[in-house]
Amino acid sequence: MNKTSYLEMNSSLNLIHNGTEKYKLDTSKMIEKLVGLEESMHYETALQYALNQISMDAPNWTYLAANLYLHELYRKAADQRGYLPVKKYGNFYELISKLTKIGIYSEDILNQYTKEEIEQLGGIIAPERDELFQYIGIFLLADRYLAKDYEGNVYELPQERFMIIAMTLMKHEPKEKRLDFVKEAYWALSNLYMTVATPTLANAGKSFGQLSSCFIDTVDDSLDGIYLNNWDIARLSKDGGGIGIYLGKVRALGSDIKKFKGNSSGVVPWIRLLNDTAVSVDQLGQRQGAIAVYLDVFHKDIMNGFLDLKTNNGDERRKAHDVFTGVAVPDLFMEKLNEVDDQGRSIGEWHTFCPHQVKQVMGWKDEKGNALGLEDFYDEKERKYFSEKYEEAVNHPLLPRITYRAMDIMARIMISQLETGTPYMFYRDEVNRQNPNKHKEGTGRTSIYCSNLCTEIIQNMSATTIVKEYEDEDGNIVIVRKPGDFVVCNLSSINLPRAVTHGVVEKLIPIQMRMLDNVIEHHSISVGQAQATNKKYRGVGLGTFGWHHLLALEGIYWESEEAVSYADRLYEDIAYYTIRSSMELAKEKGSYPEFNGSEWHTGEYFERKEYHTSRWKGLRKDVAKYGVRNGWMMAVAPNSSTAKIGGSTDGIDPLYAVEYAEEKKNFKFKVTAPDLNHVTYNYYRRTRHTLDQLWSIKQNAARQRHIDQSISFNFYIRHDIKAKELLQLHMEAWKKGLKTTYYVRSTSQSEIEACEVCQS
Repeated sequence: MNKTSYLEMNSSLNLIHNGTEKYKLDTSKMIEKLVGLEESMHYETALQYALNQISMDAPNWTYLAANLYLHELYRKAADQRGYLPVKKYGNFYELISKLTKIGIYSEDILNQYTKEEIEQLGGIIAPERDELFQYIGIFLLADRYLAKDYEGNVYELPQERFMIIAMTLMKHEPKEKRLDFVKEAYWALSNLYMTVATPTLANAGKSFGQLSSCFIDTVDDSLDGIYLNNWDIARLSKDGGGIGIYLGKVRALGSDIKKFKGNSSGVVPWIRLLNDTAVSVDQLGQRQGAIAVYLDVFHKDIMNGFLDLKTNNGDERRKAHDVFTGVAVPDLFMEKLNEVDDQGRSIGEWHTFCPHQVKQVMGWKDEKGNALGLEDFYDEKERKYFSEKYEEAVNHPLLPRITYRAMDIMARIMISQLETGTPYMFYRDEVNRQNPNKHKEGTGRTSIYCSNLCTEIIQNMSATTIVKEYEDEDGNIVIVRKPGDFVVCNLSSINLPRAVTHGVVEKLIPIQMRMLDNVIEHHSISVGQAQATNKKYRGVGLGTFGWHHLLALEGIYWESEEAVSYADRLYEDIAYYTIRSSMELAKEKGSYPEFNGSEWHTGEYFERKEYHTSRWKGLRKDVAKYGVRNGWMMAVAPNSSTAKIGGSTDGIDPLYAVEYAEEKKNFKFKVTAPDLNHVTYNYYRRTRHTLDQLWSIKQNAARQRHIDQSISFNFYIRHDIKAKELLQLHMEAWKKGLKTTYYVRSTSQSEIEACEVCQS
């Protein structure tokens, strides 16, 4: 590469940063250093030199490294597609034709769009927007998401990926409006105002894979239910989905099978089976499957192997190191932790039961005569339905149970969290109280049993069961399954620092909501009951990333009431624009099938949130009149990889470090805080493990008030934290109304791999 090439980069870089004199001077110095090394410096040497210069004192070298990488990417694509690299981007229609012919792209694009339309859209592709990427962002996008041929040769370039996504998600919109919708979606993606979920980013427009991020299933207490669940999740994992599984209905160790006493092996062997599925059925050959299993804290197996599944001590035959765990916790358990004697010692008792024995002995039934267990009830504020049933079970003389100090169970939970980061915490009463779609089960009856792999999705769940098996007239054996509610999450996230500072949030959200809704409409899921549930509730999860980055730009310290108030205001605005957008979609396309009777319909959702201003009152009336398109609308995913593509900080997390080495299996290089300078440094310098986590809880509680689902919220703690301090964090999270907490990340743990399918 020569000096002219570097100077061309410098000109482009200045455009990104509004041509400030300081930045011009910085990039000129960078280029002079590179050119001074060697006039005909090899690409890899130049790139490595640029990467080595990235530091707190010189963060902008990341843009020069990104431009070096882009020039090489342009060259590789040009070589494959047969045009001169100086053009950067080749003919868009020829790209689509070529990749469709060899089977990388689906034939849908050429079938749905005319050549003239494709050429028109190709004409608005803006190569200069590639220069918005930091090095890590363009590296991850090219490494993981751009379309390549079967030998791994790159064909597609970043702006083409964004355009293909836009075209795929808008392909069935009315033809007279479709190109305008495509252009809007491309505007949102190419300016890095938003990101789509990893499966959508990777698979949109292609002939393989699916577009949804995560799935959640409820396992029926039967051999058929257990093995059919395993088959279903294997198919979804193959297509790139992350899985959450609720096992709270499966009978415990030592329970009876067909009235033969003591024969059940409990949930642990079935979890080991799921662990093997996660390892052996990988996600499109890119990574092993990702599965989270949840169990209630009142299940008899909670202390009989479940909490030790991932730890390094104990019997390896009862371990499952490759799955993630979560515990569903009722309010009553948290209250028992506070019961103390005169010396301040915890004395609260907690009883655990086998769900199968509870149904046998207690005889609780629903209106259709189906047996109910403890897991099927939750506490409302005005009446404690779960607590009443729990006390009935405790007082029944014939119901077997194992009794512990509640604090002993909590201690085991925290020990596992300090070693492995899990289990996640799922506060089941708060989740079900806040559910806008609990009208299907009845008062006090649980609709939601657990969350997903990343703890941000909470939607109605029920088990799929086999109702009959017969031989048809052709001799085929037909199994008829009654589909349960098999949760699907479809994700997209706002890049807060760019969208807020550019003043485009109100414009952006309707585009995102249309894109998310079209993910539901225009792709098929291999598991039928998941496909049916997706269209029944049309649940989506609009989220955000870049919170710490935004605070730094706004000059707000993390540990401040100002940050809490800002979270409250900003996420209320996001909630308003999101619900309004879903209402407008319902006006245009119809509301989701289960809208009638929901809290959206009755207005109870707005009442519970205390949305009483004039704008909310007007929206409440419109929702009652027109409905909403989506049964659930908001969820904040972890957003690590996609946040890096967007050039910002992860999700709602504090920054890892002002300067650090980003390392995965195939790369390691330095990264600095985004938009780092002498001003923003003051707001970044206190990072994840040095910040007071109580302030993070306060912020998240303010945010959670406006999110109808949940938030991937991590605790960051020191390895030498006292047990009572970690307990205090859990108690505070519960008291503040958080619905879930994600990992407990200690300074002594090796870096925990984040769930990539929930990146958005």
